[in-house]
This record gives sequence, structure tokens and C-alpha cells, in this order.
Amino acid sequence: MNINHNYYLLYRLFNSIFLGLSIGTVMTIYAPLQPSIYSLGGIALALGMMALALLYEKILTIEWFAFFSILVEAIMVAVILIFLIFIFDYKTALMIYIGYQLTFIFGGYLVRAETLFLSDPNMLKKIDIVKQIGTLAGMGFGYLVYQILNEKSNIEQVYDMHYLLILVQIMVLFFVVRAFRKS
Repeated sequence: MNINHNYYLLYRLFNSIFLGLSIGTVMTIYAPLQPSIYSLGGIALALGMMALALLYEKILTIEWFAFFSILVEAIMVAVILIFLIFIFDYKTALMIYIGYQLTFIFGGYLVRAETLFLSDPNMLKKIDIVKQIGTLAGMGFGYLVYQILNEKSNIEQVYDMHYLLILVQIMVLFFVVRAFRKS
């Protein structure tokens, strides 16, 4: 399996645009959760990351890197759909929180694998620059969207933003699938 660098850069760009756009949604979505949930979530996150680290000898391959990259983005599509389909309440907020925590479990692994499999310093520079450009673009565009929607309640603004997020996330999923190709 090989990594198509152009598609990988597009994946990282749109992934970062998603991050920038979604920052404003999380605080509103998590509002119904009790603070103790964050402690439990943090414990689960640490245990999940340790369990994954124990498997590095077996899973630090390009095939697993591709699988986990695609899995994380598919989970994010599911999280967005949960928000759009179900009535917003405590259970929905909890499901979304759990979905995000699941993706965070793979974060350390994905950073290590990215550095290992895309180890050329020039490529790593391009990835980091593209990520920052995407985050800035997402946050800037998110700010504009919220300014346009500021007559609505916070939850209505976040709901409307999720229509944009699902479009961006589908592009993220498309580019990550295209980035990993069989040799």
C-alpha cells in the first residue's frame, strides 16, 4: 500500500477545515453533560490510548494506518448524523462525546504513523502548513456563518452548522480513502 501525497494533503486540509468549523459547536453540544462525565471520558481515553500503544508492534503498519485513518473519519460522519437525526438532549450529547472520545483514542497513533510513513521533512512541513491553513479557514468561515446566524439560538446555529460539517466531512472521508492506495 502507498500513500498518494496529493490526496493526503487534501485530506489533512479538509480535516483541519472541519476542525476549525466544529470548534464552536462542541461547547453548545456538551452543555447538557455533567462535569464528572469529562473525568470518566478522560479515564477511558487514557486507557484506550495505552491499549493501542501496547499493540504498536503489530499495528504500526501502513495498512493499519490507512484503516484507522478511515475509521476515525467514518466515526465523525456517524457523530454528525447522530446530531442531525436525533432530538438534541442529554443522550445525544453523550453519544457525540463518546464518538469524539473514540476518535481521540487513535490520535496519538495517527500522529506517530503519519510521521513514520510520511517521514520526508518537506512532506511533514507541507502537512503542518496545510493543517494550519485549514484550521484558520475553518475558524474564519465558522465565525462568518455564526455572524449570519446570530439571530437564532445557539443550538439552532449549531444545528445549521452541522449541515456544512457533514458536507466537509464527506469530502474528508473521500480524500482519506483516495490517499491510501494499493500498490
